Amino acid sequence: MRKPLRLSALLSAVTLAVALAGCSDSGESSGGKGGLEMDTMTVVALPLADNVAVYLAQREGLFEKEGLKVQIKQVQQSTQAIPALVKGDVNAIAGANYVSFLQANDKGTVKLSVLAEAASLTSHFMDVLVLPDSEIKTPRDLEGKKVAVNLLNNVQALTLNAILKANNVDASKVDYVQVPFPQMAAALERGQVDAIHAVEPFTTDIQKKLGARVAVDGGAEPVTNLPISGFVTTRDFTQKNPKTAAAFQRAIFAAQQLAGADREPVEKVLPSYTKIDGRVAAVITLPGYPSTLTTNRMQRVVDLMTVAGLLKQKTDLKTVLFQARPPS
Repeated sequence: MRKPLRLSALLSAVTLAVALAGCSDSGESSGGKGGLEMDTMTVVALPLADNVAVYLAQREGLFEKEGLKVQIKQVQQSTQAIPALVKGDVNAIAGANYVSFLQANDKGTVKLSVLAEAASLTSHFMDVLVLPDSEIKTPRDLEGKKVAVNLLNNVQALTLNAILKANNVDASKVDYVQVPFPQMAAALERGQVDAIHAVEPFTTDIQKKLGARVAVDGGAEPVTNLPISGFVTTRDFTQKNPKTAAAFQRAIFAAQQLAGADREPVEKVLPSYTKIDGRVAAVITLPGYPSTLTTNRMQRVVDLMTVAGLLKQKTDLKTVLFQARPPS
């Protein structure tokens, strides 16, 4: 049921920094329309279904309606863009996984500001896949096995560990191996790993091409509907550009509402940035697209990370979640 993205090998941090440095003019203000501090933003995005709102907002003129121009640059791992975000060469990251960015905030690497949610976990949006003849058939069979994840100590391991624990499986016995999403199919086929924890639209494609089957539903309880990624920036950006941040947030919320109400707009825009064709876009499992930003939902992520020992300090979500001030 799913189709791979034909992407180049993982960008090096140096290459990304050079590419993004050319966008440093994104931080320049030209006065902005409607009193915005700046009218052009550069946003880094992954080629995943999580990020559809930024592309929908651009396609439907929602940014333009708010007086904004948004330049979108692709990257394969959101954490690659953290240095450029802190430096100000990019203004926001779309589809940033919460685990890595909340950890970066916890360590003081970045003072995080979440502008909007990007995606919440649905059943089979992420799946643990194995080859058809694999002996892995249940969550317990993953003990002692190598499982590929896009990033170590990330939202994938966090959510899968919670699922394993709920099934009385010792998650500490799972050997997580870092493999970028576009390379997971090859790693599985070559036997470099026993299983892969993939995400749409990769899961659909890998199932179709390799005949891979689902060993564990990565969106099962107790992590169903868990927020997994968002549109993030720095507190410095939102403090200096509150009206611009609010305009961006409104456009994303509107796009999230479109995506959540009808999958047709999502199906139309996905091929434009993921390189999958329309037939595959029509059958992949989509995540949830929340159109509000609330502490209650995000607290689930913080609590799960705290239990897992991934946060050393108590996260104050009131400082992390950007709340636009009502117009004066």
